[in-house]
Amino acid sequence: MVVNRIIALFNQSGGVGKTTLTMNLGYHLAQHHPNRVLLIDMDPQASLTTFMGLEPENLTKTVYEAVVGEEPLPIHPEPIYGLSLVPSNINLSAAELELVAALMREMRLKDALSPILDKYDFILIDCPPSLGILSVLSLVAATHVLVPIQCQFKSFQGTDLLLNTVATLRKAANRTLGIAGFVPTLYDGRTAQESRTLKAISEQLSPLATVYEPIPRTIAFPDASEARLPLALSNRKHPAVAVLEKISLSLGNLK
Repeated sequence: MVVNRIIALFNQSGGVGKTTLTMNLGYHLAQHHPNRVLLIDMDPQASLTTFMGLEPENLTKTVYEAVVGEEPLPIHPEPIYGLSLVPSNINLSAAELELVAALMREMRLKDALSPILDKYDFILIDCPPSLGILSVLSLVAATHVLVPIQCQFKSFQGTDLLLNTVATLRKAANRTLGIAGFVPTLYDGRTAQESRTLKAISEQLSPLATVYEPIPRTIAFPDASEARLPLALSNRKHPAVAVLEKISLSLGNLK
């Protein structure tokens, strides 16, 4: 029996490393679950689609057709680094308006996933940096939410709003939504402010779920993204690769 773990990587703040984390954790998970990991780009900016080596503007079928047009999920025909991908492009930005009057709109992504669940052990959803309908669709479809948090005071302060959103969804739309954990990102241990913030994240959020080892701030991630590669293929000896592998192994044990 397939145990599906559908993990939405969500933070309403932008610039926290969400897309980078989605791609890299997906890659590490795929090393242990070959051809059983699917990434879904739910952000109209389509950064994940670009990082995976596709040109969003050239795509004729994206996740937009699935959530707005209720067509089958357009999974890219060829695996990329052992990963399956449902791409996105700017067309998805129209979904907020086009779904306003749609019945059961919150279920659109969950319904689209239903026919393919037996094909994947892990589905990672890269959510947009907002609390709009696209994030709601993602969180309703998910079994878990994984929260990247930049090690900055403002980013940490925004966690309350995020947790309130999760609590609201648990009351009706997705009663079983779990928190897979919190991933401190863009961490520079040389600064006192970021060290204090990391300590606060650990102390205040660890009672709710696992607070993982921080992902360091490094130019290696932008370099890998520019090369359209996971960090493990771009710079396999980088210390962050071991951190990503530890997180992926932990996610592999989610129930």
